[in-house]
Amino acid sequence: MKDHQIEVRVRYSETDQMGVVYHGNYIPYFEIGRVEWLRNKGISYKIMEESGIALPIVSMNINYKKSARYDELLTVHTVFKSQSSVKIEFDCAIYNESDELLTTAQFILVFVSLKTGRPIAPPDYILELFKTME
Repeated sequence: MKDHQIEVRVRYSETDQMGVVYHGNYIPYFEIGRVEWLRNKGISYKIMEESGIALPIVSMNINYKKSARYDELLTVHTVFKSQSSVKIEFDCAIYNESDELLTTAQFILVFVSLKTGRPIAPPDYILELFKTME
């Protein structure tokens, strides 16, 4: 229940002339993983934003181990690590079709009121989800 996987195919526009994924393009892959992790748990990021709550990244650490290449099918693993007051933490990894570890990352996000721009406690329905993962 704490983890989720999704596949993403590397598009040509995400690579350099050598067919290697540009380092900044891993961040959207990880975002897809986090958004789909939420969706898999019944939480729509869009509905959350419509209710006045955003979830921006406040810290990220990415460790590149091996290059992803054009047209590879990548698997993005997203694992819920912890939640405390206004923060949520994820550990993530990307693997290629040969199940080789390409990249790892850690993300800290904060629940923020879109009205005030200030951190807020997660809504009750999200707190209930966190309780099921303890």
